[in-house]
Amino acid sequence: MNVQHAQTTDPGSLRGKRIGIIGYGSQGRAHALNLRDSGCDVVVGLRTGGASYVKAIADGWSPVTPADAAKRDVVMMLTPDEETPRIYREQIAPNLHPGAALGFAHGFAVHFNYVQAPPAVSVFMVAPKAPGRLVRSEYEGGRGVPCLIAVAQDPHGEALEIARNWAIGIGAGRAAIIETNFREETETDLFGEQAVLCGGLSALVTAGFETLVDAGYAPEMAYFECLHEMKLIVDLIYERGITGMRDGISNTAKYGDYTRGSRIVTEQTRQAMRQILKEITSGTFAKEWMAECEAGKPRFERFRSEGQRHQIEGVGVELRSYMPWMATAEPPRHESPALDASHAMPEVGAFMRD
Repeated sequence: MNVQHAQTTDPGSLRGKRIGIIGYGSQGRAHALNLRDSGCDVVVGLRTGGASYVKAIADGWSPVTPADAAKRDVVMMLTPDEETPRIYREQIAPNLHPGAALGFAHGFAVHFNYVQAPPAVSVFMVAPKAPGRLVRSEYEGGRGVPCLIAVAQDPHGEALEIARNWAIGIGAGRAAIIETNFREETETDLFGEQAVLCGGLSALVTAGFETLVDAGYAPEMAYFECLHEMKLIVDLIYERGITGMRDGISNTAKYGDYTRGSRIVTEQTRQAMRQILKEITSGTFAKEWMAECEAGKPRFERFRSEGQRHQIEGVGVELRSYMPWMATAEPPRHESPALDASHAMPEVGAFMRD
């Protein structure tokens, strides 16, 4: 992969362009503030009176409507996947001028053809690999977070430069700017969410909890061993990798890892993963999700309700109340670029995260 670095936040030619950011959720706020601090001419497009509108005012912005923001030279859509097509169709598309550039922080809408920009409009992506709050705090600390950039449409030969300068402007050059493409970012992101980070992990934790409780163990013990202590291991993996994690645990735990892990993730599990990936790459999942949204999200809400009623949730609330360092957390839902509240924009339409 092409990895670039820049020990500066000077956005180069982006300084000479008028920028409109649609949304002021986790990522929207970080992108807007960082670019403003880097010397760019930025406006934020929001619906008047929403929670993020108030937040934007407090941060020193004078928000405009999404339609007005769409008239600028570079327009970044930081909106939920399921809301993006409608927002684009109703408020962005009628106001884009030929020669404009349209940006995204996740490739879903473009890759699956829910947004199709006019031929004269550049289409690019800048996707920080961290939640918006970290994008902002690292920038303020003189650092940055790694960022993916990609181009889907480049009629004027400047889309990659815009993406790169945008990434530099939000601080990513101090860490790493990694060039990819819309297909790869979208499909790997969805697979990671479904098979590992969200779907796979939550199912594994719940199954482990249920196995212990069904065998007669106290639910509190099951919670500690299958959910609470997961953070210790995940933090080690995050900081050191899998081998580094194993270096930080007991030999007993290591041996159990080596000899039992493959009995959980079996060939049948891998086949299910391959099927999930196939559903993503074929567009089946995207069609299913958008149809679910158009129907009012009945299954989505049923799944959410069932999850909230599970025994593990009540046990968790009780046990977390004994942990003073968690006194301020119930944390924001979904804090990562495409897992993220980042795409959220309640001011433009109903939204799922943040």
